[in-house]
Amino acid sequence: MKIKTQDYNNVAVVSLQGELDKDGVESFQNTVTQIISRQKTGIVLDMTEAGYIDSAGLEKLLWARDYCNENNCQLRLAGLDENCDKILEITRLSNEFDRYGELAEAVKSFA
Repeated sequence: MKIKTQDYNNVAVVSLQGELDKDGVESFQNTVTQIISRQKTGIVLDMTEAGYIDSAGLEKLLWARDYCNENNCQLRLAGLDENCDKILEITRLSNEFDRYGELAEAVKSFA
């Protein structure tokens, strides 16, 4: 998995490319931890190019949500494809995250 970050004022956009699975969760966690240390108030996970989430990835998404909440930061998911959206629904986690269809919409939600 490739991870790219970009800042928009106090919001960090984290673009995930590939699968959020056991092989990528450590770098994902490190990225979120670094963003929080910079005292960002929001993180948007751009899931446009993330085609799959396994159980380790789901666990790390829940960790990221909780870690953000503990550090006065909010987490949003944007651009989930049909597969990832269905994974969240099947695991009954769809209501655990603020989800947006478009990245721009998610970033604007912090304004």
